[in-house]
Amino acid sequence: MTSTALARFNPAQPGAAGMKAAATGLLVAMAALFAVTRIYEPRYPALGWVKAFAEAAMVGGLADWFAVTALFRHPLGLPIPHTAIIPRNKDRIGEALASFLRENFLIASVVARRMRHIDIAGAAGRFLRAPEGEGTRIRHGASRLIADIFEGLDDERLGGIVKSAISSRIRSMEISPLLGHALASAINEDRHVPMLEAAIRWTARTLDANEGLIRDMVHNRANWILKLAGLDTKLADAIVDGLRKLTVEMSTDPAHPVRRKIEEALAQLANDLQTNPETRERVEAMKEELLANQSVSLWLDTLWQKGREAIIRAARNPDAALAGKLGEVLKSMGTTLEGDLRIRAAINQFARRAVAGLAASYGTSIVKLVSETIRGWDARTITARLESAVGRDLQYIRINGTLVGGLVGVTLHALDML
Repeated sequence: MTSTALARFNPAQPGAAGMKAAATGLLVAMAALFAVTRIYEPRYPALGWVKAFAEAAMVGGLADWFAVTALFRHPLGLPIPHTAIIPRNKDRIGEALASFLRENFLIASVVARRMRHIDIAGAAGRFLRAPEGEGTRIRHGASRLIADIFEGLDDERLGGIVKSAISSRIRSMEISPLLGHALASAINEDRHVPMLEAAIRWTARTLDANEGLIRDMVHNRANWILKLAGLDTKLADAIVDGLRKLTVEMSTDPAHPVRRKIEEALAQLANDLQTNPETRERVEAMKEELLANQSVSLWLDTLWQKGREAIIRAARNPDAALAGKLGEVLKSMGTTLEGDLRIRAAINQFARRAVAGLAASYGTSIVKLVSETIRGWDARTITARLESAVGRDLQYIRINGTLVGGLVGVTLHALDML
C-alpha cells in the first residue's frame, strides 16, 4: 500500500480535530485557573481546594499530552528518548504484524482448525441471495474493501505470486490422464460429434476457398503428355469433386467409414493419454515447453491484469455487476448453497483444504509481502493516518487524564488538611 493509497484511506471519526481543541482548551483552562487561584488564595483560603484541583489537573493533562504525542512524534520537536515511537518502529511493527499473521492465520494446521466450524458455503449463499437490506450494505462495504486492497497492494509482486501459483499448480498436475478422461467421456456421451461436424464443415469451406490452389498444384505436377491431352484439368476436376463429395458424405452419414476411422483414432488417443507412458511423457514435455514459452508468460500477465481490472471495476460498482442475468444466476446459486446440505459440506471441505494448502505453500510469501509493504510506507503519512484514525479516543485520554488528575489533587489536598 503506497502513500497515495493511504491518502485515500481516511477512517478518522468526525470531530477528532474538535476533540483535540477541547482537550488542549481544558488544559489551558486548568493552567489559567491555577494562576488565578494562586493569586487570590491568600485572601480566600477556600480557593485552596480549587487550586489543588487545577494544579493536579494541569499536571495530569500535561503528562497525558506528552504520552499521546510521544506515540507519533517528538514532543515540542525535542529528540527525547523513547518518543516518536510509531515512526521509529514502523519496520518492527511491520515485522510484528507479519509474525502475527504467520502464527495465527498462515499455518496450515491453524487455518484448518479455525475453518472447521466456519460455514463458508452458507455465508456465501446468504450473501448472494440477499438482494436488499443488510446484505446490500455488507456487499458495498466488502466491495470497497476488495477494490482498495487490489488497488493498494504491490501489483507486480501480487501478480508474480498469482502467476507463480498458477504455473506451480499446472506443473504439479499431470494433465495427460485428465485430457484422456475428458476425451473418453466426450466420446461416450457423443459430445465430440458437434466438434467433428464442425471440423468437416471447416474442411469443406477450406476446400472451396483453395480450389484454385489444388488445380494449380495438379497442373504444375502433371507431365507434358497430360497437359497436351488436357487430362490435367480433368484430373483436377476429379480430385476436387471427389474431396467435395467426401466431405458431403461425411457430414450426412454418421456411419461413414472415414468418420468411423476418425472416431476410432480419437478413442485410441483417449486411451493412450491415460495408459501409454510414451504419450503421457510427450504431453508433459509439451506442457513444460508451453509454460517456459515467453508468449505464455505474457498471456498470464494479460490474464492477471484483465482479471484484476475486472475485479476492481465490479467492486467499485457492485450493483451493476450483479444486475441482470448474472444477478439472477448468483441469487439462484445462493439459494442452492443455503438449501443443499451436501453441496455446502463439499464446498466447505474444498475451501478448508484449499485455504490450508495456500497457507502452507504461500504463507511465507504473503508474510514477506505484508512486511515489505509496510516497510515501504512513508513514515510521515502512516503516522498522520494512524493518529487521525484513533485521534478522537486519544483526545479523550487527555481529557480524562486532566479531570482524573484534578480529582487526585483534591483527594491529596484533603489528606493534607486532615
